Amino acid sequence: MCTVSFINNNGVVIITSNRDEKVIRPVAVSPRNYYHNDKNIMYPKDPKAGGTWFAVDEYGTVLVLLNGAIIKHDPIFPYRKSRGLIALDIISNDSPKDFWEEIDLEEIEPFTLVLYQKSRLYELIWDGFVKRMKQLPGSQNYIWSSVTLYTDEAVRERSLWFAKFLRNKTKIAASEMFDFHRYTGRDDSENGLIINRENTIKTLSITQVIIEQNSGVMRYCDLVKAKDFSTPFLSIK
Repeated sequence: MCTVSFINNNGVVIITSNRDEKVIRPVAVSPRNYYHNDKNIMYPKDPKAGGTWFAVDEYGTVLVLLNGAIIKHDPIFPYRKSRGLIALDIISNDSPKDFWEEIDLEEIEPFTLVLYQKSRLYELIWDGFVKRMKQLPGSQNYIWSSVTLYTDEAVRERSLWFAKFLRNKTKIAASEMFDFHRYTGRDDSENGLIINRENTIKTLSITQVIIEQNSGVMRYCDLVKAKDFSTPFLSIK
């Protein structure tokens, strides 16, 4: 939930996310299908609160959560509901984009959502006071890093790694993006894409969705259990 990339590879959309979390948090449940509001949604589940940081529905809508908004905030506990459950509330709606305008986020910790819906890309931000929504050109490529874990300097350096990786590439395989998320900055345990900060905060998993025409695949790598698998989700309606 702390590093997300979006790639539009000649119409093939690749969205990849690294989840950085405290190691004392329970190990996530591997992705499977769940029903919410009569929608089939696939996601890895956080067993602590029951929410998720990465979900895709049967229509090919993808929602990815990053902790924090525009600047690093000081948590004010207790919060009314976990951000992972808020993510499920949004993607289970008929139109996540439209529901963003309606949902009550008072007493919810700040967060950012990357939303891909009906071939359009959106950045949704809740800063604790105001909701923001920006539509981004879906033909371009993007990387996000959570402001709760990464300084402005680290965010810029990661963006440079991303730009260097993409330079002179006319086609990008999903496996290449996965490797970018798994091996970039491997000598930097503090700010690389796979972190290990004194065995207290680590990158626990990598999740990726590939959407092509009327079908999609989710790939999930559990770095704790050292398990890597992929599974198709329902053909996009």
